[in-house]
Amino acid sequence: MANISAKLVKELREKTGAGMMDCKKALAESDGDMTKATEWLRQKGITSADKKQGRVAAEGLVESYIHTGGRIGVLVEVNCETDFVARRQEFQELVKNIAMQIAACPNVEYVRVDDIPEDVVTKEKEIEKGREDLAGKPDNIKEKIVSGRIGKRLNEISLLPQPYIRDQSITVEELVKQSVAQLGENIQIRRFARFVLGEGIEKEETNFAEEVAAQTGKK
Repeated sequence: MANISAKLVKELREKTGAGMMDCKKALAESDGDMTKATEWLRQKGITSADKKQGRVAAEGLVESYIHTGGRIGVLVEVNCETDFVARRQEFQELVKNIAMQIAACPNVEYVRVDDIPEDVVTKEKEIEKGREDLAGKPDNIKEKIVSGRIGKRLNEISLLPQPYIRDQSITVEELVKQSVAQLGENIQIRRFARFVLGEGIEKEETNFAEEVAAQTGKK
């Protein structure tokens, strides 16, 4: 049996919100493997973050973040259960970090995969099915490849599955769960908007060298 250190137990507790004894037992049952221990806790229904997901979260913060000299801006709403938690520094730092994450992820359009409209999913499937590298493959093989690619694509445009920019070993979803465990309340990223300066505006193409020559009378 693996040697279960107090540090490892503490890490699992912060990640899942489960009690110390439950975390120790989970790690013992999983030979110290963090991923397997987390799965063991989820199977037993012990993780507190999952238990809190059904609770109403109507308080929280709307945070803004401006990046790259004012060329990228983000607004995000993150909810918690009480105004008391909303005023805590840990929650405010979480919301700021989520806003920074959104600014750093230009492809992200939705909070979670389940938020993606069915027509968008259908369109993505059609694109994948039409790729040249699938031509001539048996239908059953083609379906497996398309399914795998679609799952990857939907994760790419969703916020929660993204690797956290400050710790690539966890996802944004896991970051939120850690905060749930730490603060003891349900926390949900509700919505966000990302603004890029000049996005959607057709810019007139000009030749800077020709303009300078014309202004100075030199051709």
